[in-house]
Amino acid sequence: MRGPYHILAKPEEIAEKVIAVGDPARVEQISSLLKNAKLVNTNRGFPVYTGEFDGEVVTVACHGIGGPSSSIIFEELRMLGAEIIVRLGTAGAFLAEIEPGELLIPDSVSCFSTYGALSTYAPGVHLPLAPNYEVMEAIVQEARRAGARFRIGAVVSNDAFYAEDPHFVEKWKGYGVIAVEMECAALFGLARIRGFKSAAVLIISNNIVRDTPMLLADQIRERVEEAAKIILKAFKKL
Repeated sequence: MRGPYHILAKPEEIAEKVIAVGDPARVEQISSLLKNAKLVNTNRGFPVYTGEFDGEVVTVACHGIGGPSSSIIFEELRMLGAEIIVRLGTAGAFLAEIEPGELLIPDSVSCFSTYGALSTYAPGVHLPLAPNYEVMEAIVQEARRAGARFRIGAVVSNDAFYAEDPHFVEKWKGYGVIAVEMECAALFGLARIRGFKSAAVLIISNNIVRDTPMLLADQIRERVEEAAKIILKAFKKL
């Protein structure tokens, strides 16, 4: 199959280093940190900007929600020359001590065997789902340097946003998972299959076991900027 069909940008308009987010408004926020940011795609509701941060060319792209949507964007970014893709997103915490607003850097991700995207790419196979160590370590070092409040741990990618009942939480806690989100499995799995590097930085939007209210987009703007700057500065080391 030829492509890309969703990101209608030229290869020279996509940087080797990419921050990918689910929310189009978050693309706008992060792209404002870039110098000479240029909008290179709006097709199918996936805004993509490319600009410079401290002399480094960077792309910020919207991947939508869930494995099927995000896998399309990760595939097309790779087709257009992306070498490193870091997801900046949100997650719900499984441990009572994790506070909304904290940053979580996943060191691994799990998913159900029926997880939409990967069950099609690799049926019956458990892919190694972990970030690239070099990229993750650069992010961890920069988070420490910035004095950010963060932790490292395993997450689960789930297809159904409203399916996290107490049984779901206890099951995954028993497997050593500390938070749930929707796209990291698609990103880390495709990185293995297609040969690019990946990592993620997640903002804890709510604590599921404590049933805390979910932080909405306008309530995490400062955390988004903090996480974006950590990733952008980490890119300088890679």
